[in-house]
Amino acid sequence: MTEAAASQQQQPLFNIEKLYVKDLSLEIPHAPEIFLERVNPQIDIQLHTQAVPVGEGVFEVSITITVTAKLAEKDKVMFLIEVKQAGIFQVRNLPQEELEQVLGVVCPNILYPYLREVVSDVAVRAGFAPVLLNPINFEALYQQQKKQQAEAASATTH
Repeated sequence: MTEAAASQQQQPLFNIEKLYVKDLSLEIPHAPEIFLERVNPQIDIQLHTQAVPVGEGVFEVSITITVTAKLAEKDKVMFLIEVKQAGIFQVRNLPQEELEQVLGVVCPNILYPYLREVVSDVAVRAGFAPVLLNPINFEALYQQQKKQQAEAASATTH
């Protein structure tokens, strides 16, 4: 192996292999009566990210979001949308700390605009107003998660 080939193998590598909707669910439990309501719903959002190795230097990263729209005064669900937006990413030759940050911040930042579009599109196709999800700071979420893990680790050692 030449010196140039050896150094090229050690270069950090990041590639997007595939972006896709892995799971999609829509529920409108009170249709058709719910379409007669003229009240703006309260929107509750649950978000979860995950990174799973699928091969040497290849990872599936996903963001799962559950959007629940409820009529507050009646506690009646208008609709529930759950989307799992995923991507396959090739990430090689990074130290573990940087790899975790790429999988926890960079990849979700790439996936999130697609997730927002799917949620909005599904709401409209279901007969409701578009759901416009606010931007998310995945860097802050990642730091918060690391802090919680560190606190949990120190709590178990004391």
